[in-house]
Amino acid sequence: MILTKPKKGDLLIAEPSIIGDLSFNRSIVLLTNHSEEGSIGFILNKPLDYTINDLVPEINAPFKVYNGGPVEQDNLYFIHKVPELIPNSIEISLGIFWGGDFGEVSKLIIEEKITERDIKFFLGYSGWEINQLEEELKSNAWVVTKNVHKNTIIEKDYEFFWKEKMIELGGDYSIWSNAPENPTYN
Repeated sequence: MILTKPKKGDLLIAEPSIIGDLSFNRSIVLLTNHSEEGSIGFILNKPLDYTINDLVPEINAPFKVYNGGPVEQDNLYFIHKVPELIPNSIEISLGIFWGGDFGEVSKLIIEEKITERDIKFFLGYSGWEINQLEEELKSNAWVVTKNVHKNTIIEKDYEFFWKEKMIELGGDYSIWSNAPENPTYN
């Protein structure tokens, strides 16, 4: 279901028309905050060639790290679904939480008390200033949908996530689902 106004917890699906935007081409963003002051989210489907162990050597685990967006890419962020284990978490919506005590996260991963099905790491985030996201929506850069996956979105296989969403949206979007990522390859 396509929404007209985004809210915290919704998904932003990149329109096929933003081809060429290296950060957001074929992206799906989970909005973690949306207010009159701006918006923040994380790109869910852009894995990097890093694991958490590459960035934090004391965490010997192969958890993937994702490109959260073009802002502050030297900072590590995370979303999760285990607030009972991670103190100081902030609920986004639908059982998805943002941040918390990273020392505790490290310990829980080392002790194998949380898995990749519970947590997702990002370098950087996606941010929009006051009215910027609304302007991008008016220019048809994004489609806003509810997060029907709730907290299981953390464990979703992201390789074909954008394509799946194009098919779900139907109509002209389903045609774009099979287009090459870079149209010059066609």
